[in-house]
Amino acid sequence: MQRIIFATGNAGKMKEIRMILADLGAEILSMKEAGITADIVEDGSSYEENALIKARAVAACEAAKGAIVMADDSGLEVDYLNCEPGIYSARYLGEDTPYSVKNANLIERLSGVADEKRTARFVCAIAAVLPDGRELAVRAAVEGRIGYEEKGSHGFGYDPIFYVPEFGKTTAELTEEEKNRISHRGQALRLMKAELEKRR
Repeated sequence: MQRIIFATGNAGKMKEIRMILADLGAEILSMKEAGITADIVEDGSSYEENALIKARAVAACEAAKGAIVMADDSGLEVDYLNCEPGIYSARYLGEDTPYSVKNANLIERLSGVADEKRTARFVCAIAAVLPDGRELAVRAAVEGRIGYEEKGSHGFGYDPIFYVPEFGKTTAELTEEEKNRISHRGQALRLMKAELEKRR
């Protein structure tokens, strides 16, 4: 059976990945499950570059031999704040800073800003390194707005402040099925799945 190793240790992310890629019929492992530990410095200037840096680093490990290695890089872009935090979303205000603090900071920075100017998007790039060395990269985004307070407990990261007008909810209030259908990562995973199916 084909193995896919995803360069993440995030359990929430792995759950989403497994749900969306289930019908590829591959064994889907996190780095940890594959026995891979790699100290990866994400110093790219775009989501795609960072995703490729991670995928290449994991693909170079002996334990990843013969597997498709995937990695993602994603971020929140707030238009009013010059698309911050962008590619620095995970490191915004420091890597170990709780997201409740990061979210509160963004809400504070948008204090007094009208609804129509609170536009934002989640962007996700996914890169794959195939066993033969070929590389693929895809990108997707979901548009929304920054809310006025944290709402919902289903998501992680910036989900509680990212309001999706289509649903009238934040991404942390959506069901797993709703979120997977519209999320930046869900869309990017489906694009990558289509690329992999073309190459079967």
